[in-house]
Amino acid sequence: PELGKPDYEKALIQHNEYIRALKKCGVKVCVLEAIEKYPDSCFVEDVVVCTKKFAMIAKPGASSRKGEEKEIIKVIKKYYHDIEYIKEPGTLEGGDVMMVKDHFYIGLSKRTNREGAEQLIKALGKYGMSGSIVEISEMLHLKSGLAYLEDNVLLVAGEFINNLEFKKFNKIMIDEEETYSANCIRVNDYVLVPVGYPKTKEKIKTAGFKVIVVDTSEYRKVNGGLSCLSLRF
Repeated sequence: PELGKPDYEKALIQHNEYIRALKKCGVKVCVLEAIEKYPDSCFVEDVVVCTKKFAMIAKPGASSRKGEEKEIIKVIKKYYHDIEYIKEPGTLEGGDVMMVKDHFYIGLSKRTNREGAEQLIKALGKYGMSGSIVEISEMLHLKSGLAYLEDNVLLVAGEFINNLEFKKFNKIMIDEEETYSANCIRVNDYVLVPVGYPKTKEKIKTAGFKVIVVDTSEYRKVNGGLSCLSLRF
């Protein structure tokens, strides 16, 4: 649906609330400077895939984000010794990558192509991890409809509900009208959930998780969600 133009001032307030929520979860937060020439750069998750052993510098598939990944390299070098790079013609965005322990599900979308996915799988193998490809037909990114909450619990929405790739998980099914809320994140003892989705919130609480509600309504207007706004490692 048409959600209107995002309000810049409200987006800043929501971003600060998001940072406070992460800190409440007990993590150290590093806030990067704005990059005006890349207006989507607040969605920092898309330009890097962070694993336990290495970082993969991605290559965004959206033309407006070409080159954005180069801006993050200096920062990532502070945290990772081993860094790999997606090379053209491969494209890969972090929103299409879901980590489940040492296995990574990689969505093929309008932003991530097979070449990029296969480059990531090859790199994962080099470090003793694995990856598999998931076809996407409706969602923008893989994590637009999935969130792994640890302990074999998976939030599932839309086209992924009946996908056999995820049959081994204990699933929390998201109602169609609350599909956006599938993009949650587990941070230590809490699950961050977008505001305005009471059914999803209750299902997560019923499953035994502590919930923090965060307003990302301005970011939703530009197809952004909770996971997009940070790199968690």
